[in-house]
Amino acid sequence: MANDRPTSGTRNIIIWTAAVLVVALVSYMAHVATRTVLQVRAFTVVRGPIRSSVSTNGKVQPVNNYEAHAPYPGLVKSLLVHEGDVVPAGKLLLTMDSVDAQTRLAQARATLAGALANQRSVESGGVPEDRYTFNGQVEQAQADERAAQQSLTTLQQLAAKGAASPSEVLQAQNRLASDHANLQVLQQRQTARKTPPNAEQARAEVVEAQAAVNGALDALNKSSVRAPFAGTVYSVPASQTEYVQQGDKLLQEADLTHMEVLAYFDEPDIGKLSIGQPVRVTWTGKPDEVWHGHIKRLPATVVTYTTRNVGELICSLDDPHDGLLPDTNVDVTVTTREVQDALYVPREALHTEQGLTYVYKVVHGALKRAAVQVGNLNLTQVQIVTGVAAGDVVALNTLGGQPLVDKVAVAVQQQ
Repeated sequence: MANDRPTSGTRNIIIWTAAVLVVALVSYMAHVATRTVLQVRAFTVVRGPIRSSVSTNGKVQPVNNYEAHAPYPGLVKSLLVHEGDVVPAGKLLLTMDSVDAQTRLAQARATLAGALANQRSVESGGVPEDRYTFNGQVEQAQADERAAQQSLTTLQQLAAKGAASPSEVLQAQNRLASDHANLQVLQQRQTARKTPPNAEQARAEVVEAQAAVNGALDALNKSSVRAPFAGTVYSVPASQTEYVQQGDKLLQEADLTHMEVLAYFDEPDIGKLSIGQPVRVTWTGKPDEVWHGHIKRLPATVVTYTTRNVGELICSLDDPHDGLLPDTNVDVTVTTREVQDALYVPREALHTEQGLTYVYKVVHGALKRAAVQVGNLNLTQVQIVTGVAAGDVVALNTLGGQPLVDKVAVAVQQQ
């Protein structure tokens, strides 16, 4: 029987084998435990404001803006302001040389007087005139024109020597223009004496002559540019003694205390906008400043702006806006919806599968899938209406890139 008992060598083998098995089992269990516990980033659900917004670019423009343009080709006679000058309403800002404008007005008035006289004669059936008397009138008009031309020539020579004033030359020019117009009217009547009277044509000539007078008078009035309202002269492209063409921009004035922004919103965002929504304006030229306002007018149509289809809306600025000059390019953000006391989580905590929306809550060291109902959201946050409570911890992602799985053990490493 003594031979049936294990020897000391056999016992040692059994002991060592058992020890190896225990070590292997412990190592395997440690490996399994380490492999199944996911390291995750998490977020604690809190309450706070959550805002939805849309952003775009825009351009600052004055509510009251005035642009002066040259009414006719000519010289800028005097420039009385500089860029940045604050001016009262009615202040004289600029004048143009008006000699030619006054001459054109005199000619237009003379033509109108002749047209009115011709109309009266036609409407009365025509007045028989003695041919010699009429010819005498033409000859007298020719003599007046020659005398006016000689007087103008003499005065221009004297003016060149400083012996005659510009106003005397101007009066001589106006007299010559008037005498020339009278002569033309008489010559036209002399040519048309044998033509049957035409009342309709006579009325048309009066209308045309009156329009010419109105145009000449308007151009003359615009030769002196005055401030239409109190404001700031912010652009003066013209310079004194410069020759400008008709329509050239002379200067710009605006009330810089009342500004607005013309914003360009892409077509898909237009439906989110409404009048009165708050607006936030920033400018790269002053990155530390923010201006606030609200939507004043919605787009009336969609237009092409560079490569985009946009709606143009007007935003009023409510803050003092010193430093925002007309035509400044700015960034515009409109708050389309705001919830003040909302439960919210980062958008990366939200998952959607087969139409169901859910998050993974961390409960007792493991993930628990919880269906939620969402409300307001923006690019980084989402409001949770039901499914979580303040203080709940939700998983965002794993540190190793593994997918989140329901009921898997986790360890929160970052929160």
